[in-house]
Formats: sequence, structure tokens, C-alpha cells
Amino acid sequence: MIDDASDKPILEELFLREKPARILLALKTAKDRSKDVVYATILSKEADCTYSHTIKILGVLQKMGLVVFDKKGRIKGVKLTDDGVDIAHNMEAVKRKLIQVEEKCRKQAKQTPKKEKKAEKKPA
Repeated sequence: MIDDASDKPILEELFLREKPARILLALKTAKDRSKDVVYATILSKEADCTYSHTIKILGVLQKMGLVVFDKKGRIKGVKLTDDGVDIAHNMEAVKRKLIQVEEKCRKQAKQTPKKEKKAEKKPA
């Protein structure tokens, strides 16, 4: 989906940012723990952002069909839709892969100086 005002893909702009990704992953984690509904205040703490910013992000996620609000009296909970679960699952897989790649690069960086030192010690 593209935002008509700016011609930027809305989902790309949304998910390539830290806070929306954290919110979506927090919702998935809550679902994995058998908590069907999560409150926006909890999500704002998990994502380390203000309540109003969390509500704004959740509104966009709702428009995209990734979350639904479950209102019981004055309390408003949030839960992932099936599409939201799929995207959160894929984001979690990407996050795990990025961590693996980063760890691999760190190991290689630690090994590279050792090889260079050995090469320096062998002058003829």
C-alpha cells in the first residue's frame, strides 16, 4: 500500500523503524505466552516509547489489518490478526538471522587481527 500524499510505501516506512517493529514483536511474544489481549500501556513500555506514540502506531497497524482492538468497558486491549501474526513471525526470523550474521562478523573480526600479527612476525 502506498501513501498517496508522499508516494512512499506505508508498510516499508512502518516496519523499517524500531518502535513499530518492537510493538509488533511484543504483541507476538504476548500471543506466544497465551495472552490473547495486550494493553497499549504494556506495549509502550516494551517499545520504550510514549503511550500516545504507541496508540498512533497501533492505529496504523489497525488500518493495515494487522491488529484489532478489543474494548471491554473502559479498557482497550490489542491483539494481532492472522496477517499480523504472520508478519511478526517473519520479522522475528529476520531479527534472529541478523543477530547470527552480526555474531559471525564479530568472530571473523576477532580472528583477522591474529592472522595479521602472525604474518608480521614472519619477516625474512
